[in-house]
Amino acid sequence: MSEKEKVCIVTGVGPDKGTGAEIAKLFGKKKYKVAMIARNKKNLNNLEKKYKNIFSYPCDVGDLEKFKKTLKKIKNNLGPADVVIHNAPSASRGSILKLNPDDLELNFRVNTTALLHLVRETLPSMLSKKKGSILITGNTAATRGKSHWGFFASTKAAQRILAESIAREFGPKGIHVAYFIIDAAIDTPRTRPYMQPDKPDDYFSKPTAIAEEMYKTVLQDKSTWSFRVELRPFGETW
Repeated sequence: MSEKEKVCIVTGVGPDKGTGAEIAKLFGKKKYKVAMIARNKKNLNNLEKKYKNIFSYPCDVGDLEKFKKTLKKIKNNLGPADVVIHNAPSASRGSILKLNPDDLELNFRVNTTALLHLVRETLPSMLSKKKGSILITGNTAATRGKSHWGFFASTKAAQRILAESIAREFGPKGIHVAYFIIDAAIDTPRTRPYMQPDKPDDYFSKPTAIAEEMYKTVLQDKSTWSFRVELRPFGETW
């Protein structure tokens, strides 16, 4: 496969100008063939029509059997993945006494178990080439528990530890694993109007900038690989 035919898989691709969409668009511009995975078929099809080198694969990553079949379909259609990016989240918010315990399992399945299957389906081809990148979108929930975010935080923490275990096992075999802790509100079509409509631009992290940092991480030299990458606006208190 030539340099112009590299393959990237991105889960959790939402509306245009969101983080997943910007990641897919950037890797497409960099001559990757990008497989976009998300539940919203209409949105994926619109992105596919609008931008070059990105392809729609509608799938709920929480449906693990369908997810595995979709990953096999991508490999058959586009080829083995060189870069995989797990960006799909499941976030339940509320009191521990009021949340449905089944939602904890759902959060874990999307955030952590789906990552496991993504890696198991794509890693063997990377190992045969002794190179590849596995990137995971995390946040500060992966490092601490907060009131009303227990289900989300506990499963993101598990995701981070799983990613670190993968990095330690397969980094010496040429596979670069990086976990992105985004300590910020992200300026997406969903976040800005409904959650922080009155905040200034400097309050937010830009999806285009997050995508750029992910691409830069893929290009890192083996002698200076990052695992834990923290991103936050310059004015963020931390």
